[in-house]
Amino acid sequence: MKKKVLLMGKSSSGKTSMRSIIFANYIARDTRRLGATIDVEHSHVRFLGDLVLNLWDCGGQEVFMENYFTSQKHNIFRNVAVLIYVFDVQSDQWDKDMEYYTSCLASLRENSRDAKIFCLVHKMDLVVGDDQRQIVFAEREDEIKRLSLPLSVTCFGTSIWDETLYKAWSSIVVSLIPNVSALQAHLETFRTIVDADEVVLFERATFLVISNSNADDARQRDAHRFEKISNIVKQFKLSCSKMAAQFDSLQLANGNYTAHMEAFTPNTYVMVVMHDKAIPSAAILANIHSARKHFEQLEALDERSELA
Repeated sequence: MKKKVLLMGKSSSGKTSMRSIIFANYIARDTRRLGATIDVEHSHVRFLGDLVLNLWDCGGQEVFMENYFTSQKHNIFRNVAVLIYVFDVQSDQWDKDMEYYTSCLASLRENSRDAKIFCLVHKMDLVVGDDQRQIVFAEREDEIKRLSLPLSVTCFGTSIWDETLYKAWSSIVVSLIPNVSALQAHLETFRTIVDADEVVLFERATFLVISNSNADDARQRDAHRFEKISNIVKQFKLSCSKMAAQFDSLQLANGNYTAHMEAFTPNTYVMVVMHDKAIPSAAILANIHSARKHFEQLEALDERSELA
């Protein structure tokens, strides 16, 4: 099942850097050596087994942008499942950015009316102070949503230097997974059976969060905790690979909880968080092992239904 994803925005907005971090295992500091994208770079990224992202990274130089809306419009904008438009928060050509963005929307209405639209207000780390970042993002989001009407758009403030990039891309990719509601329901059941505080499902290659289930008292914790874990564990996984070692599992414990992260299905990792210290690790691992076959069958069933 292929899904066409357009990644667009003006030159130097950070499109290729974020793609390389999420899908090509770059770390943030290494993206500095990436060159500008020339015209359109195509890549196929397998995600969660049967889902293949047909990613079109479109160069943002003015000569290319003009061609996208004229001679290449039908080729670029037909059969699009998702448009991701990246804005540089500190761009000195914001009006030009908005002009290109509205041209994208017009082209989508002509060629891919059902496409989902996501806007990333990027390089938010360059805005000093948390309060100021929230103010700036809110202003940009309001303007983007106003100009997008009557189309619906989802906005995120992002940076390659923190977990916000993982949060945005997790939301984008999850929107393309057809069985995500069923997956969520089964994860809820699993968490209830094992009496866990939280259960989180990560995609195996990217460590993007696919789904999570938590008890009511767990919802008051850090709202960005899953994306922070994605970022930290992926960096650790990359460090392992540089030492010719393979990341397999992780166990953490402190005075408040224990957390077990294990390879789950061929396409996922699972993390189970427990506050009850009386439950031994062997029992938690046994529960994960027992659930593994069920979730593998669930993935296989969904892949067969898509092929049918």
